[in-house]
Amino acid sequence: MLLRYCLYVLLSCCLCACTSRAEQVQETITPAATAEVLVNPEGATIAERFRLPKGFTRVSYPQGSFASYLRSFPLKPHGAVVHYYDGTVKANDGVYEAVLDIDVGKQNLQQCADAIMRLRAEHLYQQQQYDSIRFNFNSGFRADYATWRQGNRIQVRGNTCSWIKRAAPATTYASFKEYLQLVFTYAGTLSLEKELKPVQVTALQAGDVFIKGGSPGHAVVVVDAAVNPATGEKLFLLAQSYMPAQEIHILRNPMDPDKSPWYSTRFGKQLFTPEWTFNQNQLRRF
Repeated sequence: MLLRYCLYVLLSCCLCACTSRAEQVQETITPAATAEVLVNPEGATIAERFRLPKGFTRVSYPQGSFASYLRSFPLKPHGAVVHYYDGTVKANDGVYEAVLDIDVGKQNLQQCADAIMRLRAEHLYQQQQYDSIRFNFNSGFRADYATWRQGNRIQVRGNTCSWIKRAAPATTYASFKEYLQLVFTYAGTLSLEKELKPVQVTALQAGDVFIKGGSPGHAVVVVDAAVNPATGEKLFLLAQSYMPAQEIHILRNPMDPDKSPWYSTRFGKQLFTPEWTFNQNQLRRF
């Protein structure tokens, strides 16, 4: 009898242990099994590629606005890799989720701030708002595309810049790209930060820029935004180029993989991105 009782107790303990482990396994796999799939591999644009977490809706922007332009920007096929200006590949160590379908050029120029100026200028060019295409050099000189279109070119001597008539009026896209290459050469995070206006994170919208001017400095642009009407929480997507010059890409969110690539405006005092950390007061707007 004693032997039979001992065997009964031993068997009961084993069954309890197995049940406990099964419950632990169930608790571990359930979240993964029910996690939302926020990336649509078939999506051709930013808005189509990235689904929203439950409870969120995209913020409405006017047709033709910079925000609307960014949201509808075309992407390279799902799984595309980022290339540097020289054609080599940037390793994706949890940095990016998608690549924008726009060239990076053949020179080491279109880096972080330059990529943002490129997107801004491309939007204004498509809208034929030529007089609004203007950027400051680090020296403070204002390089406006309207003057460039008239055949004027910028002469740079040290920190002194001046306009000189050197060509016939040019309205081609090739001439526009030539203008941008010059801007990328003499402008950067330091000059762009001074041009942009500070904005509160609670008022964030697509087209806004997180930027730290200087050397080193960095800048990323908000390319889409959504809101939860019930809680007021906002989510946003970020895009960047970096050093050396590389294709513009959508960043993953290393701090919240369940929502990635979406970021929340409730990030606290610092915004952690895969390759840079920004302070809350570094949000700016054109």
